Amino acid sequence: MTRIAFLTASCMLRDHPDARKDYWEYELEIAALQPACAQRGIDLEPVIWDAPDFDPAHFDAVMIGTCWDYMEKPDAFMATLERCDRESLLLNPLERVRWNSRKTYLKDLADRGAPMIPTIWADAANAQTIAAAFDALGAGDVVVKPVLGAGAWRQARIRRGEALPAAADLPPAECMIQPFLPAVSEEGEYAFLFFNREFSHCARKIPAKGDYRVQSEYGGHEEIHVPSVEELALARSVLDCIEGDLLYARVDMLRGLDGKLALIEIELIEPYLYPEQGPQIGEVFADALEAIIEHPVRRGS
Repeated sequence: MTRIAFLTASCMLRDHPDARKDYWEYELEIAALQPACAQRGIDLEPVIWDAPDFDPAHFDAVMIGTCWDYMEKPDAFMATLERCDRESLLLNPLERVRWNSRKTYLKDLADRGAPMIPTIWADAANAQTIAAAFDALGAGDVVVKPVLGAGAWRQARIRRGEALPAAADLPPAECMIQPFLPAVSEEGEYAFLFFNREFSHCARKIPAKGDYRVQSEYGGHEEIHVPSVEELALARSVLDCIEGDLLYARVDMLRGLDGKLALIEIELIEPYLYPEQGPQIGEVFADALEAIIEHPVRRGS
């Protein structure tokens, strides 16, 4: 039996005292992936990424799963991944994870021709930088995001003339500032899921009424979206900007003011895979995992 560690976080366990509101997403994801893997002789074993007794050398490969507390302790998380890279086969590869861990990777994708949302980069989210971003973007309504973050953590929507949120609710360090796009509330976001670069399914992520955040912990929900030929080609064009083995990739896109889809982010670290919107996700994932562990481009980075 091939042993694969599926890294998750203690806060994703329903009985943990600090369990997240969306812990059930971990349960849905692992339940969708494990049976198909088992049919191929692969034991996909959940492991807490920062557990003292986790030993990556005991596994044939390590998959970064629902590690949704990593942005709170990034140094420890990266140290764990470096150890996994030395002692096993890390999926996705460490080189790609390092690159994807800071949203400045969007600059690289913009240089490679990916369709982007206008963005201002700043060293801090304060009154001065936000005021300057309003002017530079020609917008009266912006979204401020941390360069290192996920799941709307310390992200804020700010309208010109309004008081800034408390510092604890803003990015703690470097940030990116983008115009608020009405389509997120009216239409939602689109998440294109690829395994070993093969398209699996697409989920439309819809925020709760009156909100713009699409995550379930803020009341968001998802539905199946069948992308058009043009939409899928655009998502593939973003993925094609990145080289190397990728067990999974989620391309998140949002319709801009010009009516065309633009990239929000490409998630190569610990994306939720939206199993409920992908009826065949188990088989597609297991095929991809089997192919990569049998014929990896390289071990390590």
